[in-house]
Amino acid sequence: MTLACFIAALELFCQFTLHVRRTAPVIPTNLQLRYPAASWQESPIRAFDGVRLDSWFLRPAIRNGNCVMVLHGIGDARQGSVGYAPLFLDQGYSVLLPDSRAHGSSGGELVTYGLLEKSDVLSWAHWLKRQDCAALYALGESLGGSVLIQAAALGTDFRAIVAESSFADLSAIAEFRVRQIFQLPPLLQSAIPSLLVPNSMTYARFRYGIDLRQVLPIESISRATTPILLIHGLRDSRTPYWHSQALARANANSVLWLVPNAEHTGAYSAAPAEFRQRVLGWFAGH
Repeated sequence: MTLACFIAALELFCQFTLHVRRTAPVIPTNLQLRYPAASWQESPIRAFDGVRLDSWFLRPAIRNGNCVMVLHGIGDARQGSVGYAPLFLDQGYSVLLPDSRAHGSSGGELVTYGLLEKSDVLSWAHWLKRQDCAALYALGESLGGSVLIQAAALGTDFRAIVAESSFADLSAIAEFRVRQIFQLPPLLQSAIPSLLVPNSMTYARFRYGIDLRQVLPIESISRATTPILLIHGLRDSRTPYWHSQALARANANSVLWLVPNAEHTGAYSAAPAEFRQRVLGWFAGH
């Protein structure tokens, strides 16, 4: 009976972490009015495994010939990342806003935290190159940033990327979130997460055929040659800022900006002028 309960707990944990509530994308009216000449193109592609991936592809009226991909975080969709579009459209960049697999209107049943998504990013990059993009750049928020880092280890499709509030190690952030969500008493704060997370990953490997132990952005960034700007809020309560510090230490060519008053993915809100300067300057410099 005890074993059966433990397996049930592992299945429940996997169901909670590998599936997210989907939100249907709706083009914001205010942005349509602000950019009446921009093309809001629905642009689906097929991933390497046949999964349909949906996106919006925005082209400004006056283009600089380059493109930026913006990746959202866990449980979000392109609707959540569209707020970054004006930052780039105003500078002449075309902007791709994808729904990650198992999010929004994209296909796929499981969120794999970069295990499969990193190849999806490269599929999008190859699609963008066929849209006459002279240079590719990318901005990723939270999970989107960690996915970008993992994708950067596979090639040099992007001239430069920006990753905000990214996790360095999936096991470490999963254990942190377990302690945070369940408000465990002190005696169980270490024992329960260290038992639940590794065993859930083992269960997911046999139950779903995905090895989440391979999701290690800190190892990926050590192999990446793409210039990476890491951004993290010092008040981030969801992913502690030491994750980005560890990522920066693993890649001597990366740059880290710690934002004093920013929460999780809140750098743009906390320091809009500096965020704009740093991100646009990072892309322009590469």
